[in-house]
Amino acid sequence: MSEPLNPRPPSESVAIHTTTVLPEDTNAYGNLFGGHLVELIDKTASITASRHARRNVVTASIDRVDFHAPVKLGDILTVESRLTYTGRTSMEIAAVSWAEDRITGHRVKACEALLTFVAIDTAGLPTPVPPLKPESNEEHRLFELGAQRARARKAERA
Repeated sequence: MSEPLNPRPPSESVAIHTTTVLPEDTNAYGNLFGGHLVELIDKTASITASRHARRNVVTASIDRVDFHAPVKLGDILTVESRLTYTGRTSMEIAAVSWAEDRITGHRVKACEALLTFVAIDTAGLPTPVPPLKPESNEEHRLFELGAQRARARKAERA
């Protein structure tokens, strides 16, 4: 029989990736390619999921990606990811991306995304993850919203 998994707070698995937007990352308008940003979001969120599960993880879905503002050539790009909900084997991650003007320091929210990851064992099969232990009112609110989305995804698959 396997050992019970101890609940973990979201703060233990936060991941932050910071980079500079270079010419090879941009389109003809001098803005970061959206697909490149989604790749960075997926990589950063996978670190959050792995930190929580302490397992290998795979992306199960990207529920939504909302682009709010362009990220320009030379901007400092920061992607922050945080666990919002856990199921038995799955984890929902919220990611927020910020574009920062390197000269003025002005920051704008560039993108928000919700992703679901599944922890896998050495055979590549889904395996249980520790429960999430929300600590703040906001974390409890995000957990409940994540639970609602998980139920909706499950109903949609049925």
